[in-house]
Amino acid sequence: MRLVLYGVGAIGQHIAEFLLEKEGVEIVGAIDVAKDKVGKDLGDVLTLGKRLGVTVSNDPDAVLSKVKADVVVHATTSFLKQAYPQIAKAIEHGVNVVSTCEELSYPYSTDPELAKRLDELAKKYSVTVLGTGINPGFIMDTLIIALTGVCQKVETIKVTRMINAAMRRASFQKKIGVGLTVDEFKEKMENKVITAHVGLEQSISMIASALGWKLDKIDVDTQAIEVKPDQVAGIRQLARGMRRGKEVITLDLQAYAGAEEEYDSIIIEGTPRIQGKISPGVHGDLATVAIVVNSIPKVINAEPGLMTMKDLPVPSAALEDMRTYVKK
Repeated sequence: MRLVLYGVGAIGQHIAEFLLEKEGVEIVGAIDVAKDKVGKDLGDVLTLGKRLGVTVSNDPDAVLSKVKADVVVHATTSFLKQAYPQIAKAIEHGVNVVSTCEELSYPYSTDPELAKRLDELAKKYSVTVLGTGINPGFIMDTLIIALTGVCQKVETIKVTRMINAAMRRASFQKKIGVGLTVDEFKEKMENKVITAHVGLEQSISMIASALGWKLDKIDVDTQAIEVKPDQVAGIRQLARGMRRGKEVITLDLQAYAGAEEEYDSIIIEGTPRIQGKISPGVHGDLATVAIVVNSIPKVINAEPGLMTMKDLPVPSAALEDMRTYVKK
């Protein structure tokens, strides 16, 4: 199974390291634009102490034309408009794509026109495209959809994810404004210098689609959490999916430095009622790396087109030789 890495930042590097542990996988190309990576051997970028014979390039056409890959693992941006030309390039070279782009997890709510173009392009070149991760991609959407499978009725869904940002990488802390003043936080959010978490709207839309619910609207409110007067420790984002004037899906994400407990909590009011808590919560980076890699065989086996996690078979770990999980 021949793979190209498109993006070797923090998450891309962790994905690369995990792939190197797997049997039946060969990394045959690496693409990035960072000046401190371009031209270097991937082994040096990953600080492995050995070379891998794969040079990081800033020319996607050159890499994808040369290596004849099966899958591009894409990890560059949270936003669909930025990711679109990169993913389209891979598709046009006849390569499947698994991406960490949050808005790609359910792009029909973000930009239905771009989603349609990606789907048509993927079908034209007979490849499959998927956006996934831990959140969005699993803990606040795919897992919830699976749990509703044992319900006769579903009335409301509430998911809470609590994260101690002090235990996460610096780039995540920066994204949620840790250490800023409240005024700085508001200004940087308004100017989109920081993004906070991206994906709650996509998760709600995916759940609603799976249940056949047509929502009136989705509201996402982002507030700074202060640990000291006028010092931001992180964020609380509350997303609400409204149906027939009633709040039916609530996603509550709290990520801040100093959170006393990390957990993922799920409450489905219905028949039967389902309530559960994962404590400590599922680790974001480790789980994102896992679900991206574990999804590769499912993407290769899938029909051509743009897929979401609700369209594919139940997620599962690919523990053996990766080729074992690919249909002959």
